This record gives sequence, structure tokens and C-alpha cells, in this order.
Amino acid sequence: MVNYSKKPPRGSMPQPDHIFISINGDAKTSMTVTWRTSIDVTSGYALCRKDGTDEYMRYEADTDVFESDIDISNMFWARMTNLEPGTKYFYSVGNDEFRSDEFYFTTEEENAESFKFICVSDQQSGEPHDLPDYSSFNEFLNKVLAENPDTKFILTGGDNTDCGQHEVQWNGAFSGLKGIVEHIPFMMTLGNHDNRGFEDYRNGIGRYYSEPAEFFGKQFKGSYPYNGPDGWKTENYSFDYGNAHFNVLGVNGPEDVNEWLKVDVPASDKIWKFGSYHFPIYYTGPELANDDAYPMMREGVELLDVIFSGHEHNFSRSFPIKNESIFDKPSQGTVHYELGNSNYNPPGTATVKKVWHAAYYPQTERVAAVAIVEVFKDRVELTTKLNDGRIVDSCVIDKEKDEIRPYALAPFYRRPRIFYKGTDLGLGQRELFPEQKDGIWYAPLSVMFNAICAEVIKEKGKVTLGIYGKRATFTENSDVAMTDDGEVKLVAPVYRGNRGQLYIPVESVVSCFDMKWNYAEKNNFISIEHVSEDIPYTEQP
Repeated sequence: MVNYSKKPPRGSMPQPDHIFISINGDAKTSMTVTWRTSIDVTSGYALCRKDGTDEYMRYEADTDVFESDIDISNMFWARMTNLEPGTKYFYSVGNDEFRSDEFYFTTEEENAESFKFICVSDQQSGEPHDLPDYSSFNEFLNKVLAENPDTKFILTGGDNTDCGQHEVQWNGAFSGLKGIVEHIPFMMTLGNHDNRGFEDYRNGIGRYYSEPAEFFGKQFKGSYPYNGPDGWKTENYSFDYGNAHFNVLGVNGPEDVNEWLKVDVPASDKIWKFGSYHFPIYYTGPELANDDAYPMMREGVELLDVIFSGHEHNFSRSFPIKNESIFDKPSQGTVHYELGNSNYNPPGTATVKKVWHAAYYPQTERVAAVAIVEVFKDRVELTTKLNDGRIVDSCVIDKEKDEIRPYALAPFYRRPRIFYKGTDLGLGQRELFPEQKDGIWYAPLSVMFNAICAEVIKEKGKVTLGIYGKRATFTENSDVAMTDDGEVKLVAPVYRGNRGQLYIPVESVVSCFDMKWNYAEKNNFISIEHVSEDIPYTEQP
């Protein structure tokens, strides 16, 4: 049992803290404010007045108990309604005895055809343990907002904390947001760190992930629209601003989230459809490492115009992608926009440029990045900048002209290529191209397996391949493979092709190793990937 009489620094107090505003309804006529107090404060309300008047409107708050690993607090949510579009308001929160300072916000304009928002991601900080330091993030965010004073809201790409199942982490995170999110709506995406915890937090022992994200859900269940998929609400929600619809997606329950997207996105009549999801939907890591990607989300995500992601601490922007093919025009697919880290965190993870990347920047320096997004009726302007002012990428997605500027031509290969998780393995340089015969694709997959450091054993007239803890032996002129589980019938016999290599039916190989494949006719390449990233490539001795 936690001894709540011994609170660490920055435990909750009667005075409201963790104050922030968010969009939870019509942004033209409402605004929601969230705050926290100690458990002995049992009720609260918001007072709101229109700029230039002294007449206050009172809004009673909903409240719920938040029992964390170190404290018991009360959370409050007050939805300020019946407001006027495009109008500045002042507000305060608390009860009769303990009240906050007065802050301000501005409602969305009526019939706004253009607006600006910013995206930050992976701003987590883990040190010091008792009060993580977010001062550099606060300084950076204030600088960005000073340069973009017309910012309407902040959208995150996840990892708002380093360990979101520990309250001291949220205390630190909100210290980095103080003086900002009281004025500008703060729309959080749940990242893997936000639902991470440790049984022994200080020593980093007993790591676990909470599904659903318990601390996130308890603190913010009244902050955001409660319209996500069943079982995963708060972590997933959608909202509108101007001529755009936004789907904010949590990391848990990806299959359920995908099904929800397929219903929620088509139901919107907004011109622009944006989404945010912490993990990249298409692989960004190198072919030699397990990396997080969620191909099971592609069907739903590809209903969007742009999907923002984080996680990798690097920047990339894809060509429009649809059904694993790469296109030139925005009408043909979804742009996957991976945000760099926003808090001078350690250099990015080992990602590499992939076949679907139109722009790529490895964030190997200890710098902070932000994406500035300007939405107009027929176009969106996206700019990613570093804290020192350098521009990482700048592009325009133009619906009227159906083009992306600067123009980049999606790749097309004269002779078919093969890619593993988006990486060209160089088989074409050896004149070892995939071949199609009688509608069946074949490839010298032993060479591909060598390239990704999988197991390859060659004998006369046969080859044994091993990956992901499985083995299969393929024999020349045979349509049967020998696996650890017995014989597997191939769709066609193996044959000896170019440079004396055994050409194996691609469909049959991937089925032996729980892989999947796709032929992108638009680009003339075969893409192979693994269904799950939870197991190593090869068996360990």
C-alpha cells in the first residue's frame, strides 16, 4: 500500500495545477479546461468572460479521483460552452477558496478556411527521476509560438512523457507546458512511453505497458472527445477544426482502431483528413533490426490525406502511398509524415531511407524539431524546422492541382526489384531480378536472405533458409519444401535461373516464414515484410 503521507516533490495541492485547454466539441463555441488538485478539494468550476466585459459565465466541473503510484488527486474537467466564434475569452479554474490565475483563449473563427497548427513529438524526459526536466522543451516551444503567434492548437505525435504510468513524469511534462497550454489547445497522441511503467520506477525494474493506458485515461478522460473505438476511448478520438477532420490514434488495440477509422473518416465531410499515430505505419528501421511498424493499420490510415507519426526521433516524408504502392499525386494515396524529436533527446534510432520516402533526414544531431502546418481550402503547407532555424523539409500538398511541391517522381523500375521492409537489398546490381512466369513471381531469395543476415545453407541442388526461428529447404525442380513442421507444397517448382541461383516462388517462401508480400505494379517492385516484429530474425544458439 502506498503511503500517501510521504509525497515526493510536486505532489498535488489544493491550488489547481496541470491546467490546460483542449478541443472537446465545437471549437467555435466551446473549450474544455482540465486541472488537478489534492484529494481534499472535492468540487470546482470555471469562470469565463468575454474580452472587454466583466460578466462571468460559470461552468461546473466534472470530477474523478486519480490514484497514482505516489498520490491521490482529484481531476476536473469543465466544458465552457455557448461561446462566440472567433472571440477572445478569459477564464480561471478552482473553487471558492483556491483559484488559478486568469488565462485566455480564442475560439475558432466562423467558416475558417485557413488555420495553422504545430506538431511536436517525442518530447519525453526521464531525468532527474523525481522531477524530470522539461525546461529546454518549454523554451523551444515558446520560441516556436513566438514565431508563429497565429497557432490555433498543438498536436503531439506521442511520448509526451518518458514513463506515463508514473505521476512524477506527468508532473515534469506539465512543467514544460506551463504558460503555454493554458492558452493554446493541447491535443495529445498516446505514445508507447505514455503507457509504460516500472514496478520499481527508480531502478528501472519490472517494465510493463498498460493496456488501456491507465494513467492517461484517468487524467484526460474528460479532456478529449469520448468518441473513439469501444475499449480504447480517451486514447483515440476525433475532432474538427476549420475545414479539417483529425483522428488521434493511440498505440493500443490497433486492429480495433483500424476498424474505427474505416467508419469515422468516411463519415466526415471535411475537405482535409489528418491523423496522428505514434508508430510509423510503414517501416523506417534498417533491414537488420526489429522495428515498430503497424501494417495492420494501413487500410484505415490510407483513408487520410496525411498521417503524422513519431517514435523514431528522425524525420521522413513519404510519397503518397496506397495499397503498398507509391504514387506522385496526393489524390492517389496518403502522405506519411514522420516527426523528429522535439526535446533535444538523444540522436534518432537507426532508421534508413526507404523506397517510399520522398524526403528523409536522420536526426543524428542533438537538436529539437517542430512541424508547422498551415491548412488552406485547397492546399496544405508543411514545414519542419530545427531549433536553430534550419529547414529540414518544406512542401505543399495541393488538392486543386493534385500535386505535391517540390515535385518528386515516385520510383519506377524498368526491371522488377525486390525490397525487404522498404530497403533495396542490391539484388539488381547483381542482375538478380525477380521473374514472373505463368503469373507466378520467383526470386533468388537465398541472396536476399544473405543480405539480411538470415541463415543460408547451400548444398548441391538445394538451399536451406532460416529466419524468425523457422527453417525450410528448397530443392531444384521440386514443388515441395521441407520445414520443421513437415512438407509444404509450393505453388510451383524451384528452378535454376540467372547466375546459377535457385529461383523460388515468392508466395511460397513468405508463407513458410509468416511473412507477407506485395507486388506494386505502379512501381514494378516486390515488397516483403514480416507479420510480427516480436521475435528475432534467427534462432539463437
